[in-house]
Amino acid sequence: MTYHPKSDFVAVMMERGFLADCTDYQGLDEALLTGGQPAYIGYDATAKSLHVGHLLNVMMLRWLQKCGHKPITLMGGGTTKVGDPSFRADERPLLSPAQIDDNIAGMQKVFAQYLAYGDGPSDALMLNNAEWLDDLNYLDFLRDIGRHFSVNRMLSFESVKSRLDREQSLSFLEFNYMILQAYDFMELHRRYGCILQMGGSDQWGNIVNGIDLTRRVIDGEVYGLTSPLLTTSDGRKMGKSQGGAIWLNGDMLSPYEFWQFWRNTTDADVGRFLKLYTELPVVECDRLGALEGAEINEAKVRLANEVTTLLHGAEAAEAAEATARAVFEKGGVGDDLPTLTLRKEDFVLVDPHSSNFLEVMNLRPENLTLSMVQLFKKAGLAKSAKEAKRLIAEGGARMNDVEVKNPNDAVSAADLSTPIKLSAGKKRHALVQLG
Repeated sequence: MTYHPKSDFVAVMMERGFLADCTDYQGLDEALLTGGQPAYIGYDATAKSLHVGHLLNVMMLRWLQKCGHKPITLMGGGTTKVGDPSFRADERPLLSPAQIDDNIAGMQKVFAQYLAYGDGPSDALMLNNAEWLDDLNYLDFLRDIGRHFSVNRMLSFESVKSRLDREQSLSFLEFNYMILQAYDFMELHRRYGCILQMGGSDQWGNIVNGIDLTRRVIDGEVYGLTSPLLTTSDGRKMGKSQGGAIWLNGDMLSPYEFWQFWRNTTDADVGRFLKLYTELPVVECDRLGALEGAEINEAKVRLANEVTTLLHGAEAAEAAEATARAVFEKGGVGDDLPTLTLRKEDFVLVDPHSSNFLEVMNLRPENLTLSMVQLFKKAGLAKSAKEAKRLIAEGGARMNDVEVKNPNDAVSAADLSTPIKLSAGKKRHALVQLG
């Protein structure tokens, strides 16, 4: 639909490509003409870090704050105990309360990089839905809240329907999730005046339930807004790579590896990602995205620098770029590559006369070896020995820029008197050193 927004936030969402759908464009737009309006996104604590798949919605909260409104980051200390079944093929593994608390502590580190928390009108709030969900009385909840939900309607939502159509089991525990998320929205409106829930388009059904419940129980006027579920131009789910999830916490993925993920963006995605993941003006994003040939590579460097600066700071972005240029342009090693530190016990004993641990620790370095297959696996450049063998067979494995041709070749501890560089293809590298 064609809609000309009046509020800064809705204008930004539409112009930069964040907006997939909204329950009431005009109503939300007019409500946001008054500053300081609270809006939230919920995050279940399923891992110790957010990943790149979350970053689009984190940027939505950042823009909300820049437009003078109040972001709420709602941690799912309560809902994580149930698990969101939306578009999943199976039930999420249940986590202990201690695991959930540990995950929340890890996830909270990222939000502080993007949002300003405090007590001011547009300062962000960090909340945990365990505050109101943990102490619910089940019978009271069924009577007061459950009666407002139609099972027929809940079964019609695509997130549930797709699971049932595939004849995959949906537990009663999971079926309760959408009721709890709806209750979250109502509680946030009641306690903090929250008028908007945002999320990915897979959350549409859950968001609509929350709006209906809030109107039925406390006659509150609230809205929902969803972002598109992103795939890259080559069809891959955003945030997935050969090495696994692209984590946002620096202790789970180095700033260099994070920078490199963005530097490896395909040409067709550069302009779109600049609009979504940086704060560069839209005109500049379009200009950079339209570059071709060698020039598009500098646009990718700009994208990587801008996104890395937001998360890890300008120094980390500069260090990552310097390392990348040393590796790619000058054939060097670079100071910031992912590094594997091996110890003597990581190697295989090749002296048949020594078998116990103490003897291994005292062996000369040349008697301790590690195969190329295991080296590439340990360095994180291959997920398995089979993948490492395939990498070598296809000519994609290099050590110190020399092709590795035989998977049975080995490196001894003596070879690591100075660090060596491993490469998988042209874009993935790691250092290996002896501790």
